[in-house]
Amino acid sequence: MPVKNPKELFVQMLSDLRQGSERSTKIWQELSDAAQNPEIKEALEARSFVAEKNLATIDQVFKLIGEKPVKPNGRLYETFVEDFRRELAEIQLPVARQLFVLAKISHLVHLRTGEYVALIAAADLTGNRAVGLLLETALADKLVFVERTKRMLRNIVQTKIAERVAA
Repeated sequence: MPVKNPKELFVQMLSDLRQGSERSTKIWQELSDAAQNPEIKEALEARSFVAEKNLATIDQVFKLIGEKPVKPNGRLYETFVEDFRRELAEIQLPVARQLFVLAKISHLVHLRTGEYVALIAAADLTGNRAVGLLLETALADKLVFVERTKRMLRNIVQTKIAERVAA
């Protein structure tokens, strides 16, 4: 769909973000199953719950701007999942699988963070403070998850190092 003005671009980007939020809930579940680690599984289930809340936030943004979502542009999330499945199938070692899953979580969350940052800037540019506030709230959820993911990665690595030292 050709974009003719900044508002149409904002609606397109917001629609892409919404589709990503819907898809992310399913992706979190698949990543959780693949991790085979209770701590990662629990964190991803919590992330899925928060993603549902963020989806409601995005829907509220659409209400505030008086628009409805449009058809998303790309296949980014489908490609992400296809690549994830293919690459994960090649990894045999459980700890390597866990690190891989956490790396993919990090990739996905950073991608989503960038989408939020751009939309917040656009909302600020238009002076729509309520839209900016709602999007920043959802972004804060993403940033918390980034920190949690970093901690999980560090814990897995530290545990493996301690096991090696003890052996």
